[in-house]
Parts: sequence; structure tokens; C-alpha cells
Amino acid sequence: MHSPNRNCLFTGKLTSLHRLHLHSNHLVKVPACLAGLPNLTHLDLQNNNLHSVPYEIETFLYSYLKGNPIGQTESTFHESQVLDPEVLLLFCSRDLSARNFLVTEDGGKVRLHAGMELDFPMGAATKLTVRWRVFYPSRNWVKLAHHDLLLSEILELQPHGTLFNDVSFSMPFLHPYSKSHRDVVIRTFDGSSWSDLETCILVLSFLQFYLARCCVSHFSWFMVVSRLVEDHCTVPREGTLLFSSADPRIKVTFPCGATNVIRKVNMQVLTVSQQEIQNLCGDAEALASPLLCLTQNSPDNFLQPVRIQLPLPSSLKGFSLDHSRIHLFHGDPTAETWTDITQQVQLQFTHLFVIFEVTHFSCWCSQAYWLWYTTKHYIGGVVRNVYKRLRLYQVRFLALQRKKDPEQILLQCLPNQKVALRHRYDGPEPSEIISMLEGEQFFAGFEKGIEVDSDRPDCVDGRICFVFYSQLKNMKEVSFYRGALPDSFPEEALKRRKGPDSQWLATLPICLPSLLSPSNKDPLYPSLNLGNAENGYLTEANLLGIALRIGTDWRNIGINLGLSYQHLDRIQYKNRDDLGNQALEMLFTWAQNNVNSPDCINKLIEAMKDSGRKDIADEIEDIITLGKQKYFQSINRLGLEPAGSSQEDSAISMI
Repeated sequence: MHSPNRNCLFTGKLTSLHRLHLHSNHLVKVPACLAGLPNLTHLDLQNNNLHSVPYEIETFLYSYLKGNPIGQTESTFHESQVLDPEVLLLFCSRDLSARNFLVTEDGGKVRLHAGMELDFPMGAATKLTVRWRVFYPSRNWVKLAHHDLLLSEILELQPHGTLFNDVSFSMPFLHPYSKSHRDVVIRTFDGSSWSDLETCILVLSFLQFYLARCCVSHFSWFMVVSRLVEDHCTVPREGTLLFSSADPRIKVTFPCGATNVIRKVNMQVLTVSQQEIQNLCGDAEALASPLLCLTQNSPDNFLQPVRIQLPLPSSLKGFSLDHSRIHLFHGDPTAETWTDITQQVQLQFTHLFVIFEVTHFSCWCSQAYWLWYTTKHYIGGVVRNVYKRLRLYQVRFLALQRKKDPEQILLQCLPNQKVALRHRYDGPEPSEIISMLEGEQFFAGFEKGIEVDSDRPDCVDGRICFVFYSQLKNMKEVSFYRGALPDSFPEEALKRRKGPDSQWLATLPICLPSLLSPSNKDPLYPSLNLGNAENGYLTEANLLGIALRIGTDWRNIGINLGLSYQHLDRIQYKNRDDLGNQALEMLFTWAQNNVNSPDCINKLIEAMKDSGRKDIADEIEDIITLGKQKYFQSINRLGLEPAGSSQEDSAISMI
């Protein structure tokens, strides 16, 4: 795409275009005439390979250029993209019919889905047909330890067990938000156990993702995982020292004669701030050291005691410390058992450290050591609960309607800190905060008799099954379409039916909790309900459904509702890239200003009719009529007179 002429091929062909999304397309040039399209209000060129853009594009009010290497020399970029002309380059799509490729002794480079790549050097393998698939992870395939984060989808290469010379393998991933003291590795399954491959990380900042690369010699399952930094050493008969790179104050000393055979020992350290410890256990005086986890590759005890050094919690000094408040815990995190071993080992205190000796590490799971300072005497349960909560993520649930395809309802679960970054989410506050574990299973169900197709592979007992992974999308899509009518349907009713059988049925309003003030005690404003129980309500959910249907008529409706031109201009400028938010803010602004008006619903109906939206006006009248019917039915059911004081909410959903 590179034409310097403003009167290029777009002139006269795309004059009605409002939004143009060209992000993440590896574009190297764009024509200046894009900025001249008369109705264009959104030009997304993010995450391409644009080193320069025309002045018209750069100064265009609605262009988005983030993620491009603008101003960088092109040679620096292109050198990293040049491919060896001697290497065969294959591109494989996600289409099922194309999920295989042929490898010969000549080698070749194969690009799979979403940037995954295999590079077979010459002679690495004999003639072989390789089958592959990429699938969303499930608990059956993903093996995660505590504090591991899954960063990618799962790639399966077949036939399993096939051996060959080393092949370069790359998988793209998004960098985790938890960056400190962590490694990123490619994890694989060899037929009997999961293991981590030696992995190097390439930073592709201009594309806003990272590439994990390793060498493989077998076909199996592969995924990118973020784990705590792992330090390891081999222990010879002469002994050795092992330091933690996450916290160099932590060290393990293996004396001479501790073993007769060479062993491998692995160390991981989880650092936790003192503020977080105090918040989790509810004790303002509690302090704790970093959590140390050790494993070895032998089931045998050490022949000589191994010395472990842990730092005292910050602000504590060993010589002036009340030793009765120090507790050393030994734990098996996978079994969630923590034992106070303070009386079973001899603790040696220095000014900054505590030193003790042990003779055994497990070869099956991590053995954890955790030093605590507290005024409480029995804290085993506290330690267990704190460790469990360290593994939890605070998440929120979103239900969204896809802008480009209104028939799709998106159900998504996101870590709480990511919700605010969702530029595609427009609307009031999401759900209340829920705590979940990495890899935990959860379900989405539908009420009021709506059933999910039981043939879906992710359907369990009529509910859609999710598995929560903090770095992945955790998203499912559900569509609702109109079906055919039975042959015996009355003809007079058939005449009133509108739309084809395949017509999209409904938008699901998002039912939200009341927005809370920073103190989390009082709502910032009361629930927004127009009308009253006796004459019928329009609830917030009803208003939201109305706003989603208004579309481009929102300014005309706003004028007929009495809003000023200046106010409407401010709404349009504030939400200039989002038609849905323009209609939503207009309607809710008017509703908040007229919530106490006795004839506000009649005003809304008249404004809809005056704006040519009789369809919405009729729907509002139907809601009010049904609401009044349900109100009087509830009065009769309770045996009260119509003049009774029942305050039952008679509003119904717009679904």
C-alpha cells in the first residue's frame, strides 16, 4: 500500500468509509490519500512496520500510530527479518485441511499459526509429514506449578516421540505483568513428564510481543510459561554454595562429604512485600522473610547437614530481637501443609540473618522454608491461608457485545487490574471482584430457560466451561438467533412477526452492582429508575438496552429531549470514536436530570416518536404496560387493594 498521489484508488470508492482498521498487518508504507477520505473518523495503523508516514497521516486527527518504529532506520529492522534464500519457507494456516507439512532432508523453515516457527536445518530429519494443531489450553494438558503463569496457547506436533537432530523452535507470547524475579521458558511433555527447555527471549518491541526460542529434538506438546526464577547447582563430594539470584541474601551451603554422588539441587524464591503480608493476615505487626523452595534429583538424605541462610524480615536486627516471636515453617505447598519446626532445629542468629541445618530435600516436590515474626503463638493456619491467598488473582467478569458483529455476546474474565485497560469495553462498572486461582475452572450459565447446545466441546451440564489463566483472554462467544416457526402457527400472529429466521434476537443488558464510593460504604448515586411501581418503571437495564438501539439518531433524540446543542457537542467530542457511548451518555444524562419528573417517561416516548423512532417508543410502552400488569397481579396475589403500598419493582428486562 504505497501511492503518493492523493487522488489514488480510494477516491470515489471509499467515500462512505467511517472506520479503517489496519493494525498488526506488517505495513511498511501507507498512502497520504487515506487522510482525505471525507467520512473517516478512525484510522488504526498501530503495531505495523511504519518507519515514516506522510505528513497528512501524521497530522490527521483520528489516526492511531502507536507501536510503529517511526523515526528508526529501516536497515536495523530489516536485517532481523531477512530470511536465508537457501531455506524453504512454508506458511501454514489454521485451517484444518492445512494442518500438516512435509519435511525433507533439505530442511526448511515453517511458519505456523500466529508467529510460531520451526527451522529444520539440512539433515535434521528424514522425509516426514508433520501434523500440528493449536488449541486453547485445558486442565488436562497444562501442567502448572504454584506461581506459574501460562503465556501462550498449546502447540501439538505429531507424530509424538519422533526423534531428530536439534530444530530451532519459536513461540510468540505477551509479556506477563508480573516481571520481577521471573523466568520465561518453553515447557514440553516428553511422553512421561513435563520439563522446561533452555529458552532465550527475543524482544520485538515494535510489534509489542516477545518471542521464546529454544531447540527441540522431539515432537510433543509445547507452551510458554512464566515461572519464578530458578537457580540450580550440581553438588559434588567436595561441597558447594548455592545463592539465589532473586535475593542474594539467601544461600545454601553444602559441606564437604554431604553426598557420595553428584546431585542437582534447584532453588526458587518468592519475594513478598511486608505490606502485602500484613494485609493478607490482618496483623499489623506480622513480618516474614522471602519464601524459599528447594528440590533435588535424589531421594536420599544428605550425609552431612546442609546449612540454609535466610534474611531476617526488614527492620529486625538479630541481636536485639525477641527470639520467642520467631517461627520457622517447613511446608509442602502442593499439599498445603505447613509445620512449625522452630523447636526441632537450632536457629543461629546474626545481625541480619537466621541460619539453620537440614539433611533432606524432597525429589518429588518443593520443600519450602518460611521465616515469620509475629506476636501470635499459633499461626500455622494463618501461614497456610496467606500462602493460598498469594496464589489468588482478583478478577472481574465482563459481558460485552462485539461492535463489528452485534450477534456475538462476549463473556470474559479478566484480572482486576486489566479491566481499566480494556479500551474496547464501554459501559458502567463490571461485576464485583472475585478471587480465582491460575488454572481454576469456572462456568457461565444462562437463566430463564435459555439452553446452551450440549454438543459444544466446552459445555458441561448445560453451562459453558472456562479455565482461568491470568495472561490469556479467558473469553467465550455466544450468539442468539431467531429460528423457524412451526407449521401450525396462527396466520394472524405470523403477520405481526418481523424479520427473517436468521435475524439476531437480542442484546444482553449488563446487570451491574451500585457504584461505590472510595470508602466502599455508600453508593455514589441511587439506582436510576424512571417512573414508579404503580405506573411502571424503566430501570437502568432498560435504559441501557434503549441506548444500544439508538445508533446515529442520538443527536436528534437528544434535541427532542431538550438537551442543548452545546451539551450534545461536548458528548460527541468526549466520545468521538464511539457511537454507542455517545448515545449512552446522552440518554443517561437526560435520565439523571429528569428522574424526579412525574411525566419523564411520556417525554421520552414523545421524543422517540418525534425523532422517527416509533419502534423504540412502542417498545417502551410495552415495557410500561407489562410492568403495570405485573404490579397489579402482585397486588391481587397478596390479597391487597389496588391502592396498597407495595413497592415491588415491576420493571421487566428488555431481553
